[in-house]
Amino acid sequence: MLNQMASQFQPPTWVLDETTNRLVLFLNHVLMSEPEAMARLARQKGQRIELMWDRVQLQLCPTPAGLLERGRFEGFDLRLTVTEENPVALVSALAKGDKPKVRIEGDVQLAAEINWLIDHVRWDAEEDLARLFGDATAHTLAQAARKVLASLRSFVARRPGSELNAGRAA
Repeated sequence: MLNQMASQFQPPTWVLDETTNRLVLFLNHVLMSEPEAMARLARQKGQRIELMWDRVQLQLCPTPAGLLERGRFEGFDLRLTVTEENPVALVSALAKGDKPKVRIEGDVQLAAEINWLIDHVRWDAEEDLARLFGDATAHTLAQAARKVLASLRSFVARRPGSELNAGRAA
């Protein structure tokens, strides 16, 4: 039923466009905290990267500065397609800290660089919160968020049919 409702719901184009713009801004914010990541992306400038999931398509190009900009292009140098169609299963996998299953097409070297970014670049939310609220408040908020995330992971692991739950029963 949830999948059927999700497949029928189509947000307005402007909502998708603005969400995509915010996502690219967030990715660039995270990249700017990692000089090595920016250097790796700068070496890939002009490459066409296409990310696909269900009906969602995101086209990105690395810039000479080592950041990402939205692209509008035909063809691709690298296409990454998330193969999990069920949004609940995808969110569950991400909540457990797993990478989603992805079909890779295109440039192997570019795919290796993107994989390096995924493995090594992390958002330091506590640092961003500290800029807004100060160190002590940021630390308290980050601790609370970590506890919520741990509880969510535990909940997902206990769900019937979860791989983690199945491993415990054996």
